[in-house]
Amino acid sequence: MDECQSAIPTNEGDLHVVAAAHHVVKALGATKNLSADLRKILIDLDAHLSMITSNIDSKGGRGFVDVEERLKQAERKIMSWESDQAMIWDSGPGEASEYLEAVDEIQTLIDGLQDLSVNENRKRKELLHSAVSVLQVAMSRLEEELIHLLVQHRQQFEPKYMSSRRDVVYDESFVSVEDEPAEETSSRNCSSDGSGEYIVDLVHAHVIPDIKSIAKVMSTSDYGKEFCEAFIGVRKEALEQYFAILEIGKLSTEDVLKLEWTSMSSKMNKWTWYMKIIFRVYLASEKRLCDQVLGDFGSAKSFCFLEISKATILCLLNFGEAIAMGPHQPEKLLRLLDMYEALADLLLDIDTLFKEEAGSFIRLEFHELLEKLGDSSIAAFKAFEVAISSNGSVYPFPGGGVHPLNKYVMNYIRMFPEYCNTLNFLLKDEHADVANPVNESEYGQNASLSISCPMACHLRSITSFLESNLHKKSKLYKDEALQHIFLMNNIHYSVQKVKGSELRLFLGDEWIRKHNAKFQQHAMNYERATWSSVISVLKDDSPGSSSMSKATFKERCKAFSVAFEEVYKTQTSWCIPDPQLREDLRISTSLKVVHAYRTFLGRNTAHIDDKCVKHTVEDVEKLLLDLFEGSPRSLRNSRRW
Repeated sequence: MDECQSAIPTNEGDLHVVAAAHHVVKALGATKNLSADLRKILIDLDAHLSMITSNIDSKGGRGFVDVEERLKQAERKIMSWESDQAMIWDSGPGEASEYLEAVDEIQTLIDGLQDLSVNENRKRKELLHSAVSVLQVAMSRLEEELIHLLVQHRQQFEPKYMSSRRDVVYDESFVSVEDEPAEETSSRNCSSDGSGEYIVDLVHAHVIPDIKSIAKVMSTSDYGKEFCEAFIGVRKEALEQYFAILEIGKLSTEDVLKLEWTSMSSKMNKWTWYMKIIFRVYLASEKRLCDQVLGDFGSAKSFCFLEISKATILCLLNFGEAIAMGPHQPEKLLRLLDMYEALADLLLDIDTLFKEEAGSFIRLEFHELLEKLGDSSIAAFKAFEVAISSNGSVYPFPGGGVHPLNKYVMNYIRMFPEYCNTLNFLLKDEHADVANPVNESEYGQNASLSISCPMACHLRSITSFLESNLHKKSKLYKDEALQHIFLMNNIHYSVQKVKGSELRLFLGDEWIRKHNAKFQQHAMNYERATWSSVISVLKDDSPGSSSMSKATFKERCKAFSVAFEEVYKTQTSWCIPDPQLREDLRISTSLKVVHAYRTFLGRNTAHIDDKCVKHTVEDVEKLLLDLFEGSPRSLRNSRRW
């Protein structure tokens, strides 16, 4: 404006030209349908012409009459709202527009007064001081209006929590997990994994232009910092209120490491789900809001977005790092894989959200966390294998049923195929250490890739470790027949779990055939160990004769009854949990025992009477149906000899 000062007209003709120009500018400013930019140019030009006139008037003794009048007019509009309890933007668009115009007028007058170089002009200083004071009042009011708009028109963000199919908790003792429902394996991908299409309005769309207008006025008036502080404060609080649902923000690393497994598992599961929601939906929507409001103000949008999200992101990051820190118990494996996969899937979103230099530390921290979670997953996987091998027992498992270790391991590894790609990636360098590569003689040269992948090799190792441990546990039984029942039950259970899941694709049909033969062999060994001695007493020492003596017959009947009742008393307490397996073994046993008993009685019909034969064939056939129910019974009410 120095040029303006040096070009002040000094004769009457020039004064008329300035007055005419001022009149034309005012007339143009009153025209409707002007663009915002053109109207701003006219306002600035009007202000400059007013300052020229005011400067001339000051030299002529009339002072800044026009400037003072415009200042008072704008001040009245601004100060009128200071005594009003209503909010400006709640009073309608007209009131808001007039208020902003008054603020623009004050700022224009301030710019003009600051540009004038009238040394030591007391009136100019008074007007400038008054204008600045009014502007401060207006800025304070606009800050209140901004906060009100953001709070009043905030959209509630409450996506429903989606539980994963792994909400079943595995404890570290390896002894308490029952069968999982088969349908759980189908719900893994229930939560969305999209990105842009899930952006939502965090603030009602119709107030975005109002917020932008406040941002523009405050930025023009050099109050951009105050706008950002207010905007950040409200939006940060909104994010923290939502994030509080996760309840991990208050936990230090020490707190996380001290959590009981059930609580830790729940929080790990929530972390996985909330990471997707926070980054892919909430922060993506927050970034769009910052772009909408502050897109015209350079780096302000990136600064605000980073400040809004930083605290919450650091909480998520700190929790992930605490979990990755350890210890690496086997039961953490699936949850760690969940966290790893979730973060791997989100890295591109994180890189996009924080692509500016200011957010580079966030990108770096999450890339490092992914590596840590991968290392922790490998460590937990190895701990899982070691735990299977080293799990010891002092006492035999009652009844010879399916051991809890077997249930735990088989139900756990049934989940592995869902992590096939991740496990193959993480275990590729561990593959060489596995002692169970694909045997071409068993699987053929055309063995599928799924059978030969790193995960499949580790699965064969795990099942081998498990089977070896079960053999050790079987030796705790003193009764050889019960050893076979125990191994039959457990190997059959493993086979059924493999056949009924995607484990079949990785262990292969040959593994199933091999283990089918194993449990069937144990069934045969049970029959031999239990019934061979019982049936042997029925054999005729003189096969050529038609019948034995009555004394011998009576002795053999008594020996058979004693042996049979002892088996009955013992083996009714044994357990075969699988109904079909139990029925098959009963039938097989019945065919051998009942046939031998019927043949024995048939050859000696002449000696049969109530004193000799304690149990009829039908009795034996019926009593065999009581075996393997896991409920001990006796024949106390049987007829005595």
